[in-house]
Amino acid sequence: MALIVQKYGGTSVADAERVKAVAQRVIKAKEKGNQMVVVVSAPAGMTDALIKLAREVCDLPPAREMDMLLATGEQRSIAVLAMAICALGHSAISFTGPQAGILTTKIHSKARILSVNGERIKKELADGKIVIVAGFQGCTEDDAITTLDRGGSDTSAVAIAAGLKADVCEIYTDVDGVYTADPRIVPDAKKLDRISHDEMLEMASSGAKVLHSRAVEFAKKYDVPLYVLSSFNDNPGTLVTKEVESMEDVVIRGVTHDKNQAKITVFGVPDKPGTAYKIFDRIGKSEINVDMIVQGIGKDEKATISFTVPKTDLKEALKIVEEVVKELDNADILADDKIAKVSVVGVGMRSHSGVAARMFQALASENINIQMISTSEIKLSCVIEETDIDRAVKAIHNEFKNEIELSA
Repeated sequence: MALIVQKYGGTSVADAERVKAVAQRVIKAKEKGNQMVVVVSAPAGMTDALIKLAREVCDLPPAREMDMLLATGEQRSIAVLAMAICALGHSAISFTGPQAGILTTKIHSKARILSVNGERIKKELADGKIVIVAGFQGCTEDDAITTLDRGGSDTSAVAIAAGLKADVCEIYTDVDGVYTADPRIVPDAKKLDRISHDEMLEMASSGAKVLHSRAVEFAKKYDVPLYVLSSFNDNPGTLVTKEVESMEDVVIRGVTHDKNQAKITVFGVPDKPGTAYKIFDRIGKSEINVDMIVQGIGKDEKATISFTVPKTDLKEALKIVEEVVKELDNADILADDKIAKVSVVGVGMRSHSGVAARMFQALASENINIQMISTSEIKLSCVIEETDIDRAVKAIHNEFKNEIELSA
């Protein structure tokens, strides 16, 4: 008997027919003798609809109340799925995140999971029930409901799998695995049979929406076998696993892109110790993730600092920067939300040279200007104009096509 944690995204539970299909898939696995825990997201579009509703009644909804509202989306999914499973003759019980023992930090809308107390889930599994858990949510030590960042149901599933010491965690989405690029942009993109945790982390943080980066972090830290599969077919998926030596033989594993990017540039800041700290300390305390940072030195002992944040955090980040700039003489601010990030990822970049030159050449061949560059051991990213992103992904994927085909 294996303990399996399955996670189904919003498109998989979008309507009654899709919910019934998920119920049948779960029961099929259960009838093979497995214990089943199922984590589900809100129906596709519901979270956005709830956010829209909140903003129709309040310009700046209190964070606590937003979490109370957003948590209802997943609660609808768990109840309906439990009903569908019961209608097919099997016993199921639904739990909210707090009922499932998911303890989080106190940062509303961007909470992080601290621990999972799986005793209640284990008790129901021992009684032969299929346990359905709401993803994307938990509670604090003082019982306040919290939600994780968008995409947090993936994280919920892997955290539960780690807490229960499950044999495998299966993430079901509307695609049947991890591809070398977005197939909607690159029709000949290849599906990967396996990918290392580090590569998947870089791809997730660079815009690949098939998995949430924090879910991959959990899988790596707690050694949870993680599969990405489709809820619409039975095709083999992609295994996210430990890196093996042969993976470095492939230079590039894939090309990713991210349109949820915005750039803030501060001109004329004092070129002296502590200036950057003033800006980024306050942004960090607001739980806003900064990706790229570039500082240039100008004349008159003044500097220019540019950095990127998620487009969804631009308004809040700008407010913070404007407050800091009041303390800096004659500093100006420019914001740009018409940018995007394109990246190449691969553990083979550690042992192969020339990747940057080839990527820049591919962009130059399409007359695409590079605004910012960042690198890591296994990733190279460029900020470009948002309108150029599709051409950029195609050009870069084509440049590394031979290597990418070897990786699939």
